[in-house]
Amino acid sequence: MVATIVASLATSLLASSFSHSYHSTSSLFFTKLRSSSGLRFSLAVAPLCSRRAKFMAHTLARATLGLTQPANIEHPKISFAAKEIDVGEWKGDILAVGVTEKDMTKDENSKFQNSILKKLDGLLGGLLAEATSEEDFTGKAGQSTVLRLPGLGSKRVGLIGLGQSASSPAAFRGLGEAVAATARAAQASSVAVVLASSEGLSNESKLNTASAITSGTVLGIYEDNRYKSESKKPQLKSVDILGLGTGPELEKKLNYAENVSSAIIFGRELVNSPANVLTPVVLAEEASKIASLYSDVLSANILTAEQCKELKMGSYLGVAAASSNPPRFIHLCYKPPSGPIKAKLALVGKGLTFDSGGYNIKTGPGCSIEIMKIDMGGSAAVLGSAKALGQIKPPGVEVHFIVASCENMISGTGMRPRDIVTASNGKTIEVNNTDAEGRLTLADALVYACNQGVEKIVDLATLTGACIVALGPSIAGVFTPSDDLAKEVFEASEVSGEKFWRMPLEESYWESMKSGVADMVNTGARTGGAITAALFLKQFVDEKVQWMHIDMAGPVWNDKKHVATGFGISTLVEWVLKNSS
Repeated sequence: MVATIVASLATSLLASSFSHSYHSTSSLFFTKLRSSSGLRFSLAVAPLCSRRAKFMAHTLARATLGLTQPANIEHPKISFAAKEIDVGEWKGDILAVGVTEKDMTKDENSKFQNSILKKLDGLLGGLLAEATSEEDFTGKAGQSTVLRLPGLGSKRVGLIGLGQSASSPAAFRGLGEAVAATARAAQASSVAVVLASSEGLSNESKLNTASAITSGTVLGIYEDNRYKSESKKPQLKSVDILGLGTGPELEKKLNYAENVSSAIIFGRELVNSPANVLTPVVLAEEASKIASLYSDVLSANILTAEQCKELKMGSYLGVAAASSNPPRFIHLCYKPPSGPIKAKLALVGKGLTFDSGGYNIKTGPGCSIEIMKIDMGGSAAVLGSAKALGQIKPPGVEVHFIVASCENMISGTGMRPRDIVTASNGKTIEVNNTDAEGRLTLADALVYACNQGVEKIVDLATLTGACIVALGPSIAGVFTPSDDLAKEVFEASEVSGEKFWRMPLEESYWESMKSGVADMVNTGARTGGAITAALFLKQFVDEKVQWMHIDMAGPVWNDKKHVATGFGISTLVEWVLKNSS
């Protein structure tokens, strides 16, 4: 009877053109058992495999569900230049002045005390002070006003509030974003940016400030319109940064900011892309394109499911097993064009191009299944970093970029609750929740990274909702047993302006991760979920390797604008450069 049903099912599937081929991952589900009498035997369900099924899967993947393909939109190219020129003589569309609340202080005659504002107001016959009083502009963060007044070389003058004080990269990046928004609204093609108070800045601070303004402007002017039938192109062509110095060192810093911003845009576009377009195969293709573009320093090795099976990646392949879109294991390697290698690093990113939750399907309010295309945000950070480093080409450092990409779906071939999978380091995992799949893919990715002979690993993942509950939507959680590595990454984040908070790796919480039949389960107690997830990953890292886990579930996505942020890229690039120097 069973044989008849199986034969009938096989015939109907082959006739339908929608049969799934999982020959490459099928051995994952061969579970060897030993009976009490000592007899060894295996239980397995043989997969249905046909050339026709493989061909159809390839064809359907290329066509994409819904026939959607992103438009090939060229990103706006903005020319940035650092200049020392009198603000009253600069000629262009908008002169944008970054002002603090202190800068806006006026004397008893309602005249500015700040030297730059006083000069501009004098050229405008006092109209600037008058207009700011009428509009109640005080320089608070988020405030801006644009005035079209005769008397200057520029057509308009804009004042952009920086708050009580401005010293952080985030504040100056915000200034750049505000400049971009102002330019977009006015359809301006040329803008100059100047700080009302820059006298006290050190040379290094001026470099970082100019870099942050440049980055903010590039990211602020950018909009992801690839999936819109109509879109307006921004007119901004040139930005002059005044009063922060000139010279080759500053020009190099501006170029660096443009390269990193370009990589952040690339990362945003990966996360923004819907799962019917960005499949694991397409993500691997995007990674290969990066390696081809910078082939002098980057190489690519893309592993199929069959190759991952040979490497015994049962934990990763268990997650991939339910989807008709085949998995791809991505490995890019950066090596400098010349010179000795002083440090070997690895960046590992979670690459779930869609996460349904599997049989523990995401349901109910707050499950966020509608945005689960973002579950590859870690891989976007890693591949974005590869793109930036391919452009910058730092010496003395070798970097491995690793992503175990797949989908977490539901089907008859899929992983079930209480299945046991075996990772590539031999450790066994009882899957008590199929929606805790990211850590299963990262387990094999971390083992693979350690096998590359690296000294330090940073992994990034949209791993737990618990981390969002703990830290909110804009701060990533950092877990590491290494104080030295923590110091390095936090120093990098001070330059990038991205927000991180170190969390405890409380070893006593591991008690809830123990299994009665395997080495561990994949989820523990409800409380401390971000911590137990990090402790799980720690089981797959060589003790000799410095390791950090970054849970970026919150800051990967801007919930107000409904777009990706590109989080992590600028910090990772800074960290690599610190290891390069």
